[in-house]
Amino acid sequence: MDLPTVDYFKRQTVHRLPYAGGISTEIAPVSPETTNIAVLNRFARDRDLVSLPVVSLGVPVGLIHRNTFMSEMSTPEAQEMYGPQSCTTFMDREPLIVDEKLNLEVLSFRVVDHGDKTLAAGFIVTRDGFYSGVGSCLRLMRMIADLQAEKNRQIRHSIEYAGVIQQALMRAARETLAKTSNDSELVWEPRDVVGGDFYHFARFQDGWFGAVADCTGHGVPGAFMTLITSSLLVQAIEHCSPQDPAAVLSELNRAIKRLLGQTGPREDLGQSDDGLDGAFFWFDDTKRTLTYAAAKTPLFVLNQDSDDFMVIDGDRMGVGYVDTPMDYQWHTQVIDAPPGTLMFVTTDGLVDQIGGPKQTAFGKRRIRESILAQRNERADVIGMSVINAYSLWQADQPRRDDLTFLCFRP
Repeated sequence: MDLPTVDYFKRQTVHRLPYAGGISTEIAPVSPETTNIAVLNRFARDRDLVSLPVVSLGVPVGLIHRNTFMSEMSTPEAQEMYGPQSCTTFMDREPLIVDEKLNLEVLSFRVVDHGDKTLAAGFIVTRDGFYSGVGSCLRLMRMIADLQAEKNRQIRHSIEYAGVIQQALMRAARETLAKTSNDSELVWEPRDVVGGDFYHFARFQDGWFGAVADCTGHGVPGAFMTLITSSLLVQAIEHCSPQDPAAVLSELNRAIKRLLGQTGPREDLGQSDDGLDGAFFWFDDTKRTLTYAAAKTPLFVLNQDSDDFMVIDGDRMGVGYVDTPMDYQWHTQVIDAPPGTLMFVTTDGLVDQIGGPKQTAFGKRRIRESILAQRNERADVIGMSVINAYSLWQADQPRRDDLTFLCFRP
């Protein structure tokens, strides 16, 4: 292999690439035969020079640190004694030497492991084993910060686009609700850009089916679960009768457990333990009844001539989780819904939000109070009343979870 020439070093250029070569600077090296006086003059001429590589036949053999060298050569006596000697006298004989193709993330760990002197003086970069340049740890830190900022920007844009997709997938359901019930308010506010709550509404000849659900997690993991479960829900409705929401829940439970492999003894399973809580219901147009089945999700019912809420509790069993039996059967309750009956169902993000003077949960009582205060208004006004009470209660506390609720008069 031919040895590098001076022209070889002159041809090196600095590229901002995510590799060690992208943060190296071509610094003309000295040879082991160079005297300390020559190095002293070199540092005096170039006050920005932090380190000076020592290269023999193109191969790096050491690195002279400016601060260390100038400290040793600071007196006339030292210059007289050491000046004629080889520059290897004060050379770091074990500098960090890395290949130009080394990933910056790996490089950063190497720098830290090599000690404080490398953080201050830098490191030598090689190409095919021959000297290529000197890397600056300051530039390394700046480069990593820039790359991280760009990565964060790309992730943020991806999540924002995922939010657009998630809303688009539920747009048809929202439009169905608007056409089906002329007095309803649906609030869907993910804690992050995307969330783990979802809803589904489907119109049929003799009534309509509705679901409000809270999948495991929030943010991106929760959003993945909504895509999985909403797709499985459509299949479950097709397989079962939408008039039997308990059967739909049971079918969805089996589908989630099979898809995620959450069947069999817990000790034989992996780390996956995902599922959902939610309220599924069917409203019969002719009978004016609401058939309700739910997993850990209550339904608030306020009749037109009553001042008290009727709370219809769902089963205390989640859907699809490891501990949920494969053959679990949810219970169905049928509620009469004469004209003017107000119904409200919410995921736990509303109930569990911490706030208030004693930092306690928002709770069901405040939901009832907010609804009763506007009970004769339309559902959108009632929904705004709940949101205002929720926001005042939350104050400066961070939001704990996704927020989804449905207020409607069927």
